[in-house]
Amino acid sequence: MISPDLSGAEFRKSSLSGGNNNCVEVATNLPGVVAIRDSKDPSGPALTFSATAWGNFLEDIRSEGF
Repeated sequence: MISPDLSGAEFRKSSLSGGNNNCVEVATNLPGVVAIRDSKDPSGPALTFSATAWGNFLEDIRSEGF
């Protein structure tokens, strides 16, 4: 599997996290790819998912009331 180019990724974290740096950051600005990383290690590895898989994940969370 070829890793997507994340050099243009614009990572963000929830506004509910405040100044806390123990968060997950998400980048959704890349075509067809969603990237997830640990805010404590911004230069470290990122997990990537297809936009469809990420959307399904969010839908499942919302519908199950997590």
